[in-house]
Amino acid sequence: MRRDLPYALSGFLLGVFLLGTTALAADAAPVRAIDVVLVLVMAAALAACRRYPVVALTVVGAAMLALHVRVHPGAHAAFPVLGAVYVAAWRGHRFAPALASLVFLGGFLAHDISTASADQPGEQIVERTALLLGWFVAANVAGLVSGQRRAYLEQVEQRAIEAERTREEVALRRAGEERLRIARDLHDSLTHSISVIKVQAGIAVHLARKRGEAPAAALLAIQEASGAAMRELRATLDVLRSPEDGDRVGLARLGELAERTRAAGVPVQVTAVGQPRDLPAEVDQAGYRVVQEALTNVARHAGSATAQIHIEYAPAQLTVSVTDDGQASPLRPVTQGVGLRGMRERVTGLGGTLHAAARDDGGFAVRATFPLQEPA
Repeated sequence: MRRDLPYALSGFLLGVFLLGTTALAADAAPVRAIDVVLVLVMAAALAACRRYPVVALTVVGAAMLALHVRVHPGAHAAFPVLGAVYVAAWRGHRFAPALASLVFLGGFLAHDISTASADQPGEQIVERTALLLGWFVAANVAGLVSGQRRAYLEQVEQRAIEAERTREEVALRRAGEERLRIARDLHDSLTHSISVIKVQAGIAVHLARKRGEAPAAALLAIQEASGAAMRELRATLDVLRSPEDGDRVGLARLGELAERTRAAGVPVQVTAVGQPRDLPAEVDQAGYRVVQEALTNVARHAGSATAQIHIEYAPAQLTVSVTDDGQASPLRPVTQGVGLRGMRERVTGLGGTLHAAARDDGGFAVRATFPLQEPA
């Protein structure tokens, strides 16, 4: 409807102009109610000219020809018809604007000839008709040129949209192929190695029990850790193969992670503050991975140490921290390896912050903060 407003306004202004010039003309017939109706019909038709160009052109041409016959407004009656001709040609019509132009000019000329007088010589009629003919030719040509330009721009825009869509499809296909390649590589390398470790640990545990001996705690920890690693690896492979699916790890599985760490010989305590709630999948998984990597570092580098896991749920953020009382000291700076760098990239990629450093009273602390939207 907003696009039709300029056409309606143009019709109204042309109608006021026609009635005003006709009323002021000395040789024009007096304006009556039927003439006002004709002007209103013309204005209404121009308002619908963009959507129905041929119908509007027909109505405008008939109304203005009738107005010219009744009150003799002169060449001014052609102005609305010229606008309708231009719009119809601009919308891609060729025959209808040309035919309407000829019909209107023919009726205009026939009326002028039939009402010619001594005060209006034939030469003046011919000159005015020739002038109108030039205007109508210009309106037809300008409308056709503008219409072709509009069609060309629409085609260019459509091609650009199609090219963009094609590029997105190619990028998605390549990303899918890369995920499948990574999944195959992980399956061929890690899955086989972890399976061998799990099988060997299981055999050792079985033989120890067969001899009546208690399996070593380290063997049980290796068996449990390798089984958990296999489950997580399968979940990762499922995500790579189908990114919308897959069993993602999250903070709800911290209990399992803590139990595996205790089985590996590292005492772990878990505390949570605040009301647990549904978290975005990326944040939930990143929080779990931060704890997992921190506990791995405790088991590898802290020696005989105790780990503390602290989860704090706040309306606007999630805080995950892991501290230990191990061998780290501010006097011996920790060299950040692949694990800490990956942890930092994972947190900062979600808009969070990560602090990982030795504690003043000994040990190491990892603290990650993730921004959250406040619940409604």
